[in-house]
Amino acid sequence: MKIIILSRKASLYSTTALVDAGKARGHEVEVINPLRCYMNITSHSPSIHYKGERVESVDAIIPRIGASITFFGCAVVRQFEMMGVYSLNESIAITRSRDKLRSLQLLSRKGIGLPVTGFASSTKFTGDLIDVVGGAPLVVKLLEGTQGIGVVLAETRHAAESVIQAFQGLNANILVQEYIKEAKGSDIRCLVVGGKVVAAMRRTAGKGEFRSNIHRGGSAEPVKITPEERSTAVRAARIMGLNVCGVDLLRSNHGPVVMEVNSSPGLEGIEKATGIDIADKIIEFIEKNAKPGKTKTRGKG
Repeated sequence: MKIIILSRKASLYSTTALVDAGKARGHEVEVINPLRCYMNITSHSPSIHYKGERVESVDAIIPRIGASITFFGCAVVRQFEMMGVYSLNESIAITRSRDKLRSLQLLSRKGIGLPVTGFASSTKFTGDLIDVVGGAPLVVKLLEGTQGIGVVLAETRHAAESVIQAFQGLNANILVQEYIKEAKGSDIRCLVVGGKVVAAMRRTAGKGEFRSNIHRGGSAEPVKITPEERSTAVRAARIMGLNVCGVDLLRSNHGPVVMEVNSSPGLEGIEKATGIDIADKIIEFIEKNAKPGKTKTRGKG
């Protein structure tokens, strides 16, 4: 097959791992920067061009679309879908997962365990918003934040009011969530491929930090997950419509709660922690599922 990886940086671990896995299984693999693509949006014959040439005869794409380029990156993915190319994760599923508020609303509608979460536009009812999530300590999150950026732990009510008002004073969209104290600064990243959890690791925050992201200095180790955690991760991926994703869970006193569903999970941390070749499993999934026009939405959005 001819597989294209949409990635802004070919040297990233995840990108090179997927290239190596694809080539090892006998496929032609090319990395394309989605921001360098341009599209001919025309009836009956949609096309994509890259470096002066039309991109043709593609069997499948692997979108590695960063949060900062979601809008244009998903437009490129959608154009490929309109051309009948199989996409590992569809454009509509990527945009769905990137909107933290929309994700939580969709997951809550299906009964997935979540931290108690509040969302408001006005600062007028900040006090009631804090009460809704159970009071301080609580976590304030920027909707557009990634890798732990824009996530603040407010340990007192006064601190929570100050942080919320400061963010809203900047016209930033924020979520306010209960702080799961019993998680003790650890979360679990479940890597889901094709409706199965293929690997799981526990990420633990560094000293003096509550965010467990590896980018923030957290450590990772393999972890044995419970049947309930496995089921929660698989259901969350299905609800988001993602074939491949990272589902971040916290172990709370009332069972696993989903923090986030990541449509473009990094492979380095979890592959090194578990020793599992996830890139190979992703390519194997594409081999079994990539057929012309098989995307559910076919670019309809």
